Amino acid sequence: MGRYVFKLPDVGEGTAEAEIVAWHVKLGEMVEEDAPLADVMTDKATIEITAPVSGRIVERNGEPGEMAPIGSVLVVFETDGADAGPPAPPPAKSAAKEAPAPKQAAPAPVARPVAGEGAGGPARQQPDAFATRESPDDKPLASPAVRKRAHELGVHLQFVAGSGPAGRIEHEDLDAYVANGGGGGRSSGGGALYAQREGAEDIKVIGLRRKIAEKMQDAKRRIPHFAYVEEVDMTELEALRAHLNATRRKDQPKLTLLPFLVRALVRLLPDYPQINATFDDEAGVVHRHHAVHCGIAAQTANGLVVPVVKHAEAMDVWALATEIARLAEATKNGKATRDELSGSTITITSLGPLGGVVTTPVINHPEVAIIGPNKIIERPVVQNGVIVVRKMMNISSSFDHRVVDGYDAAEFIQRVKALLEHPATIFMD
Repeated sequence: MGRYVFKLPDVGEGTAEAEIVAWHVKLGEMVEEDAPLADVMTDKATIEITAPVSGRIVERNGEPGEMAPIGSVLVVFETDGADAGPPAPPPAKSAAKEAPAPKQAAPAPVARPVAGEGAGGPARQQPDAFATRESPDDKPLASPAVRKRAHELGVHLQFVAGSGPAGRIEHEDLDAYVANGGGGGRSSGGGALYAQREGAEDIKVIGLRRKIAEKMQDAKRRIPHFAYVEEVDMTELEALRAHLNATRRKDQPKLTLLPFLVRALVRLLPDYPQINATFDDEAGVVHRHHAVHCGIAAQTANGLVVPVVKHAEAMDVWALATEIARLAEATKNGKATRDELSGSTITITSLGPLGGVVTTPVINHPEVAIIGPNKIIERPVVQNGVIVVRKMMNISSSFDHRVVDGYDAAEFIQRVKALLEHPATIFMD
């Protein structure tokens, strides 16, 4: 038998360390070559590290949330061949033995969670609830009486740890689960809806969520935000969008509002170069960009990510729709590259159907502006002295007041409004 020492590889140019986000292997586990070992994060890119060889895991260094230097020992394998790589150093304290199932909530995973470290509401209240079941989908063992009582209490038995033979759930187990705050909260039949709940859930902020927290804190601390909101009559643009979607070719994507908004921005930004800019406040330099690299804030299961449409000024609405959809899919699946997640010069953030009436978007530092379209709603408005029903939408925006004067910001949004309300002008020079 041999030992193979696997060190954390360079996961990005200039990167000195990476954060361990999630483990996919346990100590003592046999893994095949190219099997997932761990997810690590640097900047906003999450990388899946795979096994370089087949073997048994005899050492695993670092826990989720810890930073690992590039070149440090990540995993040591026991293999069938001779030793490979340098001798393994003494095991790190955090990897001296396999960590038991956590007694508090594990951090939200970025990819596939390790068994016992995953996310799930009730499972966190009962950390040993799956001691006899490999997954919450396995049918729990319980008598008909216990099942009937659990149904009345609104309790899902797959989340209850059984103390009987082969993990069989007894009445006492059900009582303990309810006493510890479990229960489905049924609207009728049983008192779980009004049962007292105790305790707290501790969730370590790691991975993408930590990056988001740091970036938002830095943006609000460093940037004096100037917010501006204007309402826009979207009736004509929505009619045009519906017509284009109804007559589009089979190879053309379905159009949303975003491609039209991006085209409106790229039409106007040459007249407002201070808005399509990034501010290096440490050097005291504003970089005014000629190209428009438009960030599209996208919500994923792991948090907010901003993929970037590069050179949006060179695309028509169909090309923009195609690229936005491609980036959204790559981001959702965790396949977006570092280049696709960086380099934006201005950002659009939209909550889609949840857009609300007004939002206060946070600027994506080091940019100086962010635009947030809100929900389109039909409501009565006065037009030429007559009350008519129109499709109205608010545009919420924030600007870095150190770089963009309030008057210029307001004028810019007014011109965006004019383009959207007269959509033919979006396509005119």
